[in-house]
Amino acid sequence: MPSHEERQWALFAHLSALVGGLLTGAFAGLGCFIGPLVIWLIKKDTMPFVDDQAKEALNFNITLAIVGVALLLLTLITFGFGALLTVPIGILIGIAWLVFTIIAAIKANEGERYRYPFTLRLIK
Repeated sequence: MPSHEERQWALFAHLSALVGGLLTGAFAGLGCFIGPLVIWLIKKDTMPFVDDQAKEALNFNITLAIVGVALLLLTLITFGFGALLTVPIGILIGIAWLVFTIIAAIKANEGERYRYPFTLRLIK
C-alpha cells in the first residue's frame, strides 16, 4: 500500500488536471496537462505510485486533447455542419472527463492504481 504522502500526491496529480482544465477552459483547457506533467516530473524518481498515477492522468488528458482536435477538424472540414454531431459528442466527452477524473482522484487517495478507460498510453 502506498504511503499517505504518495496517495496525496497521486490525488493532486489527478485533481490538478481538473483544476487546470477548468481554469484554462477559455483557452481550450490546455492547463489540464500542466499539473500532472509537473507532478510527474518532480516525483517520478522518488514515488513509484505517483509516477504511475501522474502518467495515467497525463495520458488521459493527452488522449482527450487528440479527440478534441479531431472533433474540431471535423467541424471545420464540414464548414460547421459537423457541429450538429461534434458539439453533443464534445459535451458528453466533457462530462466523462469530469466523472473519470473524480473517480481517479478518489481511487488514488484510497491507494488503488486507477486506469482510465479508452486512454492511449503514450508516456510510459
